[in-house]
Amino acid sequence: MASATLRRRLHHGDVDGRKYERYDATDSETLSEPLLRTSSDSKDAYNEERTLEDIWEEEQKRQQVHWTLIFSQLIAQWAQWIAKVVFGSGSLFGKFLSLSHIGSGGRHLPPPLSMLQEERLRNIKRRIEIPFDGSRMEHQDALRQLWRLAYPQRELPPLKSELWKEMGWQGTDPSTDFRGGGYISLENLIFFAKTYPEAFHRLLHKQDGTRAEWEYPFAVAGINISFMLAQMLDLQSGKPSTLAGIKFLEFLEKDEMAFDKLYCVAFQMMDAQWLAKRASYMEFNDVLKSTRAQLEHELALEDVSSIKDLLAFKLLSK
Repeated sequence: MASATLRRRLHHGDVDGRKYERYDATDSETLSEPLLRTSSDSKDAYNEERTLEDIWEEEQKRQQVHWTLIFSQLIAQWAQWIAKVVFGSGSLFGKFLSLSHIGSGGRHLPPPLSMLQEERLRNIKRRIEIPFDGSRMEHQDALRQLWRLAYPQRELPPLKSELWKEMGWQGTDPSTDFRGGGYISLENLIFFAKTYPEAFHRLLHKQDGTRAEWEYPFAVAGINISFMLAQMLDLQSGKPSTLAGIKFLEFLEKDEMAFDKLYCVAFQMMDAQWLAKRASYMEFNDVLKSTRAQLEHELALEDVSSIKDLLAFKLLSK
């Protein structure tokens, strides 16, 4: 008597656009069982029947094991597919973690950071912690560089001069205006002047719109914007946990200069708010608050995936 053999046939199908494989087990040969027994076989009929019964049970067990293996393979393939969807870059799950876990005070659970994000975040934190020091030659040179960028055709004045007031410093010594802004605020102004020179000079010389008789001081406004951004992006905490801060971390992974570029956008946005409100000097703090609110709103939009998606960014290159 020949034993039954199982043939596995590979089937291909699509599950949500992804290939998977499954096996079907079909009988390739029927059991070669005689319909009539001879007399010589009759005495062993009982044992023959028991043997066939055992074989049948064995085949059933083999098929159960076989189908268990098939289902386990299918589950493994599904698990791999789900892992790619859930944990892949830009996944919905990643966005869910970054935007939906809200704690007290509007705080959110920050997503895990890549090594690149960690390194760049540390660099920004170090920059923020550096105070402006008028006695340091590096800081003095940075002030001189800012003057040359602002007024390339004019002679460089001493570090203490009435001429600095024309740029929007409140006194004759710019070093007294930094306070909480730190050295990074001077770096931000220099970056603005070098990266977007046309926009920088438009704002410096108040060329857009109908201006107030008592305008905001350009340089001091820039220091305030640096300070406002550091607070809004939650950069003084261990890891940003505000919506704006978490979105900034996404920018930071793509662009090491994300903070400086966002600074330029915020400055341009502040000037637009100033004109829209027809504000004057005493209303600067209200304008800065409105700027922060608008920037936070835009950073929370789902279709904003880079700094270039922000509305005010387009004004920088007009």
